Amino acid sequence: MTRSEEINRRRTFAIISHPDAGKTTITEKILYTTNIIREAGVVKGKSGTKAVTSDWMQMERDRGVSITSSVMSFDYKGLRVNLLDTPGHKDFGEDTYRTLIAADSAAMLLDAAKGVEERTKKLFEVCRLRKTPIFTFANKMDREGKEPLELIDDVESTLKLECYPVTWPIGMGDRFRGLYHRLNRKLYLYTRGEEDPEIIDVKDHNDPIIVEKVGDEAYLKFSEDLDLLEGALGTFDRERFLAGEISPMTFGSAKNTWGVDLFLDLFTEQAPGPGPRQARDGIVQAEDKSFSGFVFKIQANMDRRHRDRVAFCRIVSGEFERGMKVQHQRLGRELRLSYANSFMARDRETVDNAYAGDILGLVDTGNFQIGDTITDGKKIVFDEMPRFSPECFGRLSIKDPLKRKQMQKAVQEVAEEGAVQIFFDPIIGEQDPVLGVVGELQFDVLLYRLNDEYKLDVKLERLPLSVARWPVKKDGSPVGRSIQGGTKLFRDVADRPVVLLQKEWDLNWLIKENPDLEFHITGK
Repeated sequence: MTRSEEINRRRTFAIISHPDAGKTTITEKILYTTNIIREAGVVKGKSGTKAVTSDWMQMERDRGVSITSSVMSFDYKGLRVNLLDTPGHKDFGEDTYRTLIAADSAAMLLDAAKGVEERTKKLFEVCRLRKTPIFTFANKMDREGKEPLELIDDVESTLKLECYPVTWPIGMGDRFRGLYHRLNRKLYLYTRGEEDPEIIDVKDHNDPIIVEKVGDEAYLKFSEDLDLLEGALGTFDRERFLAGEISPMTFGSAKNTWGVDLFLDLFTEQAPGPGPRQARDGIVQAEDKSFSGFVFKIQANMDRRHRDRVAFCRIVSGEFERGMKVQHQRLGRELRLSYANSFMARDRETVDNAYAGDILGLVDTGNFQIGDTITDGKKIVFDEMPRFSPECFGRLSIKDPLKRKQMQKAVQEVAEEGAVQIFFDPIIGEQDPVLGVVGELQFDVLLYRLNDEYKLDVKLERLPLSVARWPVKKDGSPVGRSIQGGTKLFRDVADRPVVLLQKEWDLNWLIKENPDLEFHITGK
């Protein structure tokens, strides 16, 4: 294939949802449906059951919650698909935010019983800002939940996103009989305990064979809903979908593998390929000959035996060739990319060529930071990725003082992944820094990883702080070593001043005391 043909067959998307909506389960069933894995694992099951593919960290499997985003690349129906599974819990929102920046489209998963939940709203807003095309999958139709029309109204009223149902459920819970595909005019009949449906061609939703197959009661409700829909909906407008204004919607049950294949078919038909990206000096097109990409994630110790470090790079334009030389824009130096991989969660495969839209795992010896841009020489710099302001703070202590330097190095490595932020006291220096995280679970992950991956016996002392802000002078001049009000100025790893405060009241007081300063919520 030509470079242009390879780029056009790339599809990179992320799955977003509130925790427990079934995101990791549908990821597993997508891999199963596309024959990437032979057996779908369970998020948290009895001893002897297969664990899910995307949750590769032991702590994820122990707790049954996604902690870090995973990249899974595979071929399906002539397309090269990069699936990004993101953590749903708000404490890992920063990782999810960065991952969404690397995606060209998103699949929004809803629990049919709960509709649009708080975490879904926040993730959707990230997609809205970038005008990311969104598919919607209403999950758990095998359980009792909201009526389909009520679900659509919830999405449209809460998110201001118009829905275009492509499939329509017949019943729900114990009364669930199947799905009607509005565009293909097919009826999919499901039997509990079986994955493969009976597929029947029908003339339309009023075909007598439907009532014959599902019964009078189920058909009556289904027919009433479809009469309303068909009268209100026109044809699907793909341009509005690509602009993030309308979402094609499907229904099913990821747990039972019902409707997952129909979602995949819709995805392969409608998902956009790699699109243009905004750089500081203009727009970069995927078809540009020049190679460019940005690092959106760093992960250490994926291979515990080799204590490796991987920088995940989204290719924005051009073609990657193994061994090529690239210009590291932040460092202003040339690097040779001798080793790069594609991923299936933790498993990896060496890549000789990759194209715009692909996610590369670059073997990193400490050269990369999140947000770095690499090119084949052309001066391109993509926008920095802002850090979230931490709300939980603490200091670490170690049982064996001889391992203090080892602990400091380990914390630095985890911080470079974006999982924790480090703040230095100007008096104490680097010996006893303050650590900040967005949510409590991140501290749990930090302690677990320091013990499990680095074999360090550490304890965390929580500090009575909840606010971090970066003071910046309104006239652009640098902030000195102190500000009005006697508040101590810490420094972050980029040597920028930052104030750590107990509560918002303290921040409001500082703002009044320092009218010449702005207090930014991010250190960008």
